[in-house]
Amino acid sequence: MSDFKLHDKESAREESKRLLEGSEKAFGMIPNLHAVMAEAPGILEAYQQIHELFVNSSFDKNELTVVWQTINVFNECHYCVPAHIAIAKNMGADESITENIKAGKALDDDKLEALRQFTLVMLKKRGDASESELESFYEAGYEQRQALEVILGIAQKTMSNFTNHIAQTPIDEPFKKFA
Repeated sequence: MSDFKLHDKESAREESKRLLEGSEKAFGMIPNLHAVMAEAPGILEAYQQIHELFVNSSFDKNELTVVWQTINVFNECHYCVPAHIAIAKNMGADESITENIKAGKALDDDKLEALRQFTLVMLKKRGDASESELESFYEAGYEQRQALEVILGIAQKTMSNFTNHIAQTPIDEPFKKFA
């Protein structure tokens, strides 16, 4: 059992209090991931900033979901998979995306499947995609910008997935139905 503290605005380090206030404002609650990260204000702030940058990338809601859930499933994150099912529903993303990714099935949309495959290549090969793998990604309609934005998504999800692994972050009540 993990002994990482779930901080609130009272118990958090001073530098984390405003960050938790931002979390509460954005989500209507302090997600347990953020409550854990509040122990180290730098990771919470970096995570929030990277999240914002990734959400505002060139990817649409379905593409964001593909990248997030491909990473979450690959890293077997007990917390992020259900959390991102809820996020995808809230964004109005195609629900079959997560279902197929969790089942290890190809996505129905060829372009989204190319994104899923490229994200997997980047994870499995630690960023060392071959020329042919990059070319396949570009032939699907993506550009160098999106290749770099996949790396941004990987950075974000690495922070959360790894935190959740070591902290055994409990799933928030609103996400439990998706676990």
